[in-house]
Amino acid sequence: MLYIIGGKVITMEGDVWENGYLAIENGKIMELGTVKAGTPVSAIWEKNRAGLCEAQVIDATGCIVMPGLIEAHCHMGITEEKKGMEGDDCNETVNPITPFLRAIDAINPMDAAFDDAVRAGITSAMVGPGSSNVVGGTFAFIKTHGRSIDRLVVKDPAAMKVAFGENPKVNYSDQNRSPVTRMAIAAMLRKELFLAQQYLRKKGKGMKPEEQDFRYESWIPVLMGKIPLKAHVHRADDILTAIRIAKEFHLSMTLDHCSEGHLIVEEVKESGFPAIVGPDLASRNKIEVQNMAFKTVGILNRAGIKTAITTDHPVSLIQALPICAGLAVKAGLSEEEALKSITIYAAQICGVDDRVGSLKKGKDADIVIFDGNPLEVATRTMCTLIDGEIIYADDTFKCPLPAMKKRL
Repeated sequence: MLYIIGGKVITMEGDVWENGYLAIENGKIMELGTVKAGTPVSAIWEKNRAGLCEAQVIDATGCIVMPGLIEAHCHMGITEEKKGMEGDDCNETVNPITPFLRAIDAINPMDAAFDDAVRAGITSAMVGPGSSNVVGGTFAFIKTHGRSIDRLVVKDPAAMKVAFGENPKVNYSDQNRSPVTRMAIAAMLRKELFLAQQYLRKKGKGMKPEEQDFRYESWIPVLMGKIPLKAHVHRADDILTAIRIAKEFHLSMTLDHCSEGHLIVEEVKESGFPAIVGPDLASRNKIEVQNMAFKTVGILNRAGIKTAITTDHPVSLIQALPICAGLAVKAGLSEEEALKSITIYAAQICGVDDRVGSLKKGKDADIVIFDGNPLEVATRTMCTLIDGEIIYADDTFKCPLPAMKKRL
């Protein structure tokens, strides 16, 4: 059993303990609460401070202990840093409809972004293809430390990427083929979904193995409501088109980027779809992001729309995720909601809140210890745990475990 004792424990389940503890075993949170005099945990803590305890104890006194942070939309390991074309597998830019592509076949966990994520306290992320295609393929929700992508997977497939607006238009207009207009993007997606629905109905009536179609098999989790569409939408009209199509086909969806969501708040709220907002730290380098601002997530959040915050790494760097949340607070989002937007809300939107996003008995022991408020620039990550294993610890942080990895 590993104990984290002391410090301010923020569970993201509604509890905040100024002097809390967690007990971890087999990668899961087994117990948690506040340290009280006369309890076994209090005795373990006192023995540890006296150097007499045989249990493995992390003393978090003076620190903040909270669930590992979650990046709800990024391309780390697919668009690798410093590797140019050789490390860029984000977009298959020769076919606008590629639902059969799978992120797990391109994510390289040895990309430097994974180490940066762990050092920032980010323990899991939604990773997938980019937005050059009308349909880009499936995302995977993964942990941020390890060498084998198969061992990092929490949920795969986790979402089907679709894109509206400038990116597909620019990519395929250069090739003198569709789509070159927003009308074509919408029409091509509708046709694909229509054919996928026909395929599913036919399969439900009985289908021979030789009749199965690899392309449309990939749509079944979407049509069955097991995973959402993950819609790249910046401009207000693109957001509304995405909502219109999802409603036509009775699909769940996340509104990723949602840069002009604050201009159509009532429509977004009425849709019932959550928003993953960002990357607001990036430059306004495209026409469709001219109204991008840190205020957007706060406006949507206050309207009752479930929101997460994204860096869209490598558009802005993944280690800036808590800083983006801090800048959103500066622009009007409450501090509590900002922390939820990079923990429990992100987990709920990604469909993995049964395992990550909060500190709760039975959940994965993905935990981060900060020396201060993680939304502030000067705050340091003192310790990051994934599945109960200490993956990173700051050089100044005392941690008695021999398996500790001081540097990544």
